[in-house]
Amino acid sequence: MPIDPPNPSAPTMTKTLQIDFVSDVACPWCAVGLNAFERALERLKQVAPDIEVELRMQPFELNPTMPPEGADTVQYLSEKYGIDEAQIRVNQKRIREMGAAVGFTFGERARVWNTFDAHRLLHWAGLQGKQRELKHALLTAYHGEGRNPGSYLVLVDLAGAVGLDRLEAARILDNDTYADEVRAAEREWQAAGISSVPSVVVNGRHLIQGAQPPETFAQALRQIAAG
Repeated sequence: MPIDPPNPSAPTMTKTLQIDFVSDVACPWCAVGLNAFERALERLKQVAPDIEVELRMQPFELNPTMPPEGADTVQYLSEKYGIDEAQIRVNQKRIREMGAAVGFTFGERARVWNTFDAHRLLHWAGLQGKQRELKHALLTAYHGEGRNPGSYLVLVDLAGAVGLDRLEAARILDNDTYADEVRAAEREWQAAGISSVPSVVVNGRHLIQGAQPPETFAQALRQIAAG
């Protein structure tokens, strides 16, 4: 799947934008990016109310080999990126400030967790029309409240909180339901060249990468819609 940067050209407006938001629940920049993107969609709707947006959450795992017990956040980030605790705290302060600017409140995140089951549940939520709500709930639970997004109990609780069937959520988590679908989607996005998140792919061709400000997202979407 070729992915090109936004390219403003012809004045014709596209009526539907199919948007794939590739991200991981464990990624703080994804929490910032999704909230910024939501603000961008609000701006787009104000200036171009006829444009319809189909937003889909796509899986990406930053820590695919993370064991169920997780790892200490500072120790894990220090080993993974080669930075000390002081630099990690500086980065976290910057992320908190950027989150606040787009309406997301960060709390303490003492551990890093495996998110594969969260992605399985998000796949199911997409089939139920509740994917967007569950994604926000997962990001808030982990980055805002420090809860484990890989925990069976947390996942069932969040599913119920956004209106999904708790018993069905439990059944999915008890089995390997949607595991193949999630892994296939991850391979597809990696093959398309996605190696960092958040990555926003519009209409299968245009890539907007990183936690951009709302105005940057909105401008790019307007350009693509006019292309």
